[in-house]
Amino acid sequence: MNSSLRFLASVSAACFAVVFLWADIGRADVKLPPVFGNHMVLQRAAAVPVWGQALPSEEVTVKFRDQEKKATADAKGAWRVELAPLTVGGPETMTISGKNKILLENVLVGEVWVGSGQSNMQGGVSGYAHLDEVLAKWAAGAPYAKLRLAHAGGWQEATPKNLDGFSAILFAFGLKLQQELDVPVGLMLGAAGGTPSGAWLSEAALADDAECQKLIAVQAANYDDVLKTFNAKTLPEFEKQAAAAKAAGKTVPKAPVAPPKPGTVNGRPVGYLYEAHIRPFVGYRIRGVLWDQGESGTAVGGVDQYMLMGALIRGWRKEWNQGDFPFIYVQKASGGGCAWDPTDPVTAKGEPFQPLPPTVPADGQYLETHVRIMNYPQTGMAISSDLGLGVHPVNKSGYGQRSAAVALGMVYKKPVAYYGPKYESHEVAGSKVRVKFSHVGQGLAWKHGERLQGFAVAGEDRKFLWATAEIDGDSVVLTCQEVPQPTAVRYAWSGKRTWANLFNKDGLPAIPFRTDAW
Repeated sequence: MNSSLRFLASVSAACFAVVFLWADIGRADVKLPPVFGNHMVLQRAAAVPVWGQALPSEEVTVKFRDQEKKATADAKGAWRVELAPLTVGGPETMTISGKNKILLENVLVGEVWVGSGQSNMQGGVSGYAHLDEVLAKWAAGAPYAKLRLAHAGGWQEATPKNLDGFSAILFAFGLKLQQELDVPVGLMLGAAGGTPSGAWLSEAALADDAECQKLIAVQAANYDDVLKTFNAKTLPEFEKQAAAAKAAGKTVPKAPVAPPKPGTVNGRPVGYLYEAHIRPFVGYRIRGVLWDQGESGTAVGGVDQYMLMGALIRGWRKEWNQGDFPFIYVQKASGGGCAWDPTDPVTAKGEPFQPLPPTVPADGQYLETHVRIMNYPQTGMAISSDLGLGVHPVNKSGYGQRSAAVALGMVYKKPVAYYGPKYESHEVAGSKVRVKFSHVGQGLAWKHGERLQGFAVAGEDRKFLWATAEIDGDSVVLTCQEVPQPTAVRYAWSGKRTWANLFNKDGLPAIPFRTDAW
């Protein structure tokens, strides 16, 4: 091809590209994020935002039922409308139109919940059904027409195939809600195994939390010295050991990891999982969140789970911009206590009751850190002490039902017991201590053994001894001959507490507590 022909060919190609580009701009299809799609569930009884992209200044119309909302895309092409509160129903079709038209079909209106956390939230139905008869039965009952599933990539129907890899605990939670409320339920899942809470809140949420920033600042003040010690001592010692092992034909030890920079998640940016799994949901109208994480801690140096979860909960609520929505989380550590009724499928994996140990344990700090999270506003804890032990408890149907009970009682105000006896106050009168409880349900009770046990008292010497405990209405009265002037009380304040046997008559175990800060 001569130069003239090559020139004409290049001009023709350029003109074609320009025409194609202008045609594409002229078309400028209205687009939706994946969170809006076929099979979705819209939250009832609340304003419902719908948003997307279009050509700048393009008018977009959203039609659903008898509502028609219009918006004009801004200079960057972003548009947003808000549907007035909706009543339960469906399936129906939503129409979004501009220069093109999108039909979203099989849309329901009901309740929408987000599930997040690490492996106990991520673990799929197929992975646990063979260990959980109730879960297997529920999975076999699919498809569920009024239950829908979502990941960051979009919505699905609750078919047997789609349920297989979907969160077992979130499925059990959602199915129980659907059955009890008799409304459609949408479940949005963002979870990843082995992950710390520091990966699940945005960088802005952590930066805005003054208390967390104070703790990080303490770590940062010493970081240079810690890093110097690592480089000058720890690393050379390892290299020396590695060289000796290699020369002797032995296994070379694993290299030490440099101390991560304060304010990071083991050296990675804060919120990297939030951005991947939760950010795509943010702004979609929801009822609340179910959270199951804690085994991996925070991975943010100097910040414990209680403090970090406060920042996470506040951050999610701020970014969702729909007020203090309910945040339900599963108690950590899982298991550790006995069950009221070991024949009940919910508590069948609970541990056997055991006698009191000779001395009062004092290893309840980890447990307490997680229990305290329930003190944040509109935050509920699904008690797990009687549901089975282990890093990965197999009783996912029980965990889901217990979590659903918290939602039914705390959020939907149904007349169901969702907590066991919860410490409310105490009063010392001479040698006696009266501990008053809330959430007594049908009444306080003890189960197993020969008497109520698990309470300890201490005087000014801070030495805890087992106390004699008697139920009196909604209180427990404690005495101990060896502690004539008690000043502090603890109940089940230990990682392993199968010897603690206070319940309410609804079968829910009392929540561990202490009145001291020693």
